[in-house]
Amino acid sequence: MLAARVPMTREGFEAWLDAPVPGVEVVANPGEMFTGWFWDGSSSADRWDRLDADTTAREFFAECVEESCAGRSTTVVLLHREGALEAYLFEVGYDEYTMHTAMLLLAGAGRFRSEPGDDYVLFWAETSGALLKPSSDAWLAVLSVGQEGARFVGRVDLAETVAALKPAEERFYALIERMAEDEEEWDADAGEPFAAETPRDTLFVDAEVLR
Repeated sequence: MLAARVPMTREGFEAWLDAPVPGVEVVANPGEMFTGWFWDGSSSADRWDRLDADTTAREFFAECVEESCAGRSTTVVLLHREGALEAYLFEVGYDEYTMHTAMLLLAGAGRFRSEPGDDYVLFWAETSGALLKPSSDAWLAVLSVGQEGARFVGRVDLAETVAALKPAEERFYALIERMAEDEEEWDADAGEPFAAETPRDTLFVDAEVLR
């Protein structure tokens, strides 16, 4: 799971969608991804070559939505809502290509931030897709994102961040529920591959992402 809420204007959001994915250097300490959390002591220095270095947020997340429409392992909520970028991304297993590309894109969102200060990108493992409690010992990594760049941080107070992400979590569950209904309606014996329109609904993904 990967989730973030970054304050930005609508114009900033659309500019972020078309900005190229930044290089790993946007993160000051990529090798310290796990420091202070559940996998403390594990290095992530050799994991950053497994990503899409030639994409934009629009291209990357549109591909994630299409994967979801085909019933594959990616599920995404990506919106500009109430003056902020909201992202909530689920992938079965630790797929480094997906998660690390998304982390860099969210790290790059900091320069479009409409307010001073930092926000936290949360990375964790939870098969239900639920947010953990702020004080949980099971968070895997926390990326601090600001206008000047990003860095992985150790133990911090996540109460405000988790509370702010609750609406995105609710939309994620609504998406999962509707996808389950789509699967129930699908005739697996008809010989046609599973296909759904639900992940393209503007309740879950901003229309600008798919234009």
